[in-house]
Amino acid sequence: MNTPLRAARLARKKTLQEVAVAVSSDTGNLSRIERGEQVPSKELTDALVAYFEGEVTEMQIMWPERFVAEPGTDRAVA
Repeated sequence: MNTPLRAARLARKKTLQEVAVAVSSDTGNLSRIERGEQVPSKELTDALVAYFEGEVTEMQIMWPERFVAEPGTDRAVA
């Protein structure tokens, strides 16, 4: 799933490890969060929003499935 969090990270050309270190998280956790397999804590969500300077919102991080476009369209799946 190409979530808004992953898109923001790739747009900045950052690795998972670079972001994880910056927000005091584990690379594996961040990877699962990016794939929509794990919901981050409120504290981690806040840290990610701050790191990406508002490019990605709390809603996009907590509920990424609502913001993923259908393949070949600009419409969100959910």
